[in-house]
This record gives sequence, C-alpha cells and structure tokens, in this order.
Amino acid sequence: MFKPWLPFEWIVAIRFLREGRMQTVFILVGVAIGVGVIVFMSALLAGLQGNFIARVLSAQAHIQLLPPKEITRTLHPATPSEVDAAIVQPPLQRLKSIDQWQSLLTTVRDMPDVTVVSPVVGGSALAVRGSASRAISLTGVEPEGYFQIVKLPEKIVRGTPRLTGQDILVGTDLASELGVDVGDKLRVANAAGVANTLTISGVFDLGNKGANQRSTFVALRTAQSLLGLPGGVTSIEVTVRDVYAAETMAQRIQAATGVEADSWIKTGAQFFAAVSAQTTANTAIRFFVGLSVAFGIASVLVVSVVQKSREIGIMRAMGISRGQVLRVFLLQGGLLGWGGAVLGCMVGAVGLVLWQHLALNADGTPLFPLVLDPKLFAMALGLATVTGLAAAYAPALRAARLDPVEAIHG
Repeated sequence: MFKPWLPFEWIVAIRFLREGRMQTVFILVGVAIGVGVIVFMSALLAGLQGNFIARVLSAQAHIQLLPPKEITRTLHPATPSEVDAAIVQPPLQRLKSIDQWQSLLTTVRDMPDVTVVSPVVGGSALAVRGSASRAISLTGVEPEGYFQIVKLPEKIVRGTPRLTGQDILVGTDLASELGVDVGDKLRVANAAGVANTLTISGVFDLGNKGANQRSTFVALRTAQSLLGLPGGVTSIEVTVRDVYAAETMAQRIQAATGVEADSWIKTGAQFFAAVSAQTTANTAIRFFVGLSVAFGIASVLVVSVVQKSREIGIMRAMGISRGQVLRVFLLQGGLLGWGGAVLGCMVGAVGLVLWQHLALNADGTPLFPLVLDPKLFAMALGLATVTGLAAAYAPALRAARLDPVEAIHG
C-alpha cells in the first residue's frame, strides 16, 4: 500500500501527538472551544453592529452639507474714552439656501468614495385638515436620488411612494391624528400664510412615533414654493462607500468647498461611541481567548518535553540537529492550533445556525441577520495556527537545548 512521504520532523511530531492521545484530545477540545467562542462572538457582534448601523443610517445620510450659520460682530471695539453700550444679539437663524448648490452638487458627486448626492429642502409648516391642524416637518426631495439614501419606499405601509408636484407622504401617527388616509387632501401652509392643497399618495412608518407624527415628504419644487426658497436647497445629503470614514470624508468636503459638513459620526457621537465600545469588546474577547489557547498549548508541550526527554536525547545522540528538534515541537504546536481551529470553526458555525433558528422576533423573523463570512473562518484558522506556533516556541527551544547525555541518563 502506498504511503505518502513525510519529512522526519512531521513523522516524529505526529508520533508524539499520538502517544499522548489524552493530552492531544484535551488540548484540541480546549482550542476548539476557544476558536468556537471567537467565531460565534465575532459574527454575533458584527451582525448586531451592522444591524444597528443599518437601522440608523437607513433614515439619514452619512454626511449632510449645510449653509454656514449667521453670526454677528460689532463694527469696532470701544475705546477707553467711549461708553460701550451696544448690545449685540445673535441673529435669528432664518431658512437659508446653500449658495451655488448646483455646482457644489457636481463637485461632491465627482469626489472618490462618494456614492449618492441628493439636494433637500427642509423646514417647518402646518398641516390642516378641517378644524384639526398639526405642526409638521416638511422635507422636499428628488425621489430618484433621495430614496437611495433613505429607503422610504421600504417603509410605506399604505399607498405608493409617488411624489409629483401635488403629492405628499405622511407618517402613520400624523395620518391617524388628522383622520386622513391615502387619496385624501391635506392643506399645508407656512408661517407666512403661503398654502397648498396636496394629495396623500402614501403613508409610511419610520419605526418612531415622534418621527411619524412630524415627518412629511413632498417633491423638491413643492417644498421650495411652500417654504419661500425658489430654486434653493437647505441641505445636500451625501452617502459614502465606507460609513466609518464618513467624518474623514466630511472634513475633506468642507476643506474643498467651504460649506459646513456634518457626518453621522459627529452628529451621533454617543451612538458611534457605543459602536466603538462593541468593537473594543470584541477585540478584548479575541485577545483573552487567544491567550488562554496559547497557555493551554504551551503547558501541554512543556509536559511533552519532560516526558520525551529520553527520546529527544537518543535522537540527538543519533545525529539529529537542534533545528530539527525545534521544528518537531513547533509542528506539534501548529498542528494542535490548526486542528483545534478546524473543530472550533465547525462549533462556531453550528452555534450561529442554531442562533438564527432559535433567537427570533415576535413575528418569527431572526433578531438580526448573521453572515457566515469565509474571511472570519480563515482569520480564526490563521490566528489559532500562529498562536499554536508561538506557544510552542519556548518548549521547542527548551527541547532543542537539551544535552543528549543528560537527557538519556535523565
């Protein structure tokens, strides 16, 4: 029967592992549990983090470009002989358009890593239906671009996300309070008394009662007319490829254009801090589990060196070099790490599949999507193998330095 040829170091390393079967089994199980925990927790936290970010960023842009805020300043400082009786008050922040927003839109759209750019007109208005009225937040958008940023069509519960010049989309709670539904007319007026009667084309649910009570969406030109900004926009919404690079991209846009650029990282600092804390916790879990795996492998190999001292001495007396002895124990560490990692990846995958089927929402859907990323399993295999090699280095060095005569007489 044909037997594959193996180098001397591989033959001896596998033989040592077979002779200490119980030790080998225990350390393989220990490594498998450690790697399984790393795979399961990494995928779980990544899925949880991705779900949080998807929920938050599905209702807002990654970066928002705004017109500069108005400030006041005194004409000249008072001299010692003058009485400084001037009272300087901050100006009212009136609704203001971004200067030359069309060229700014083109400039930002052409930047690398920018995916979608959409102009928006936003302001306050009053929705009137018979004797009932409610203060609303009126947002004018171009549906083709804006719906790529805010997935509003996915949140429509009745009607369609149609936005022509005479259409309006309203939240579920606002529709309930005003007693309106799809197809009904709604009168919308601004503070100056300019009004327009619009038809409700759709009712949406943003998953937040406050937002559903205030938010409304109309076509861009309709909002420009109602809010007294003909041809103007109050903000430009931007999305980028890497959501975690949004702040860096915002600073780059601000430096290039001079407009105020706020990223979701800046405006949602507390949320981003929570996301960063999750990432730190995941890294800490990996580190301490990896450390326990390393100590487990090292302890087994230290015992193996003591038990195999006589065999090591005989091999050295027969002409085996110190480098070969070193490689024998390094191979043992690498094999233990790799074998345990393979089992651990299986354990982690099974745990993730069970989680998907057992941890469910009230409607029977999974709590959040989990992805069995091949990169995660490859990382776990590589990390465990390298950890095994690193853990085996000290015992291997000790074995290589054994004096043959002392080891034999040992």
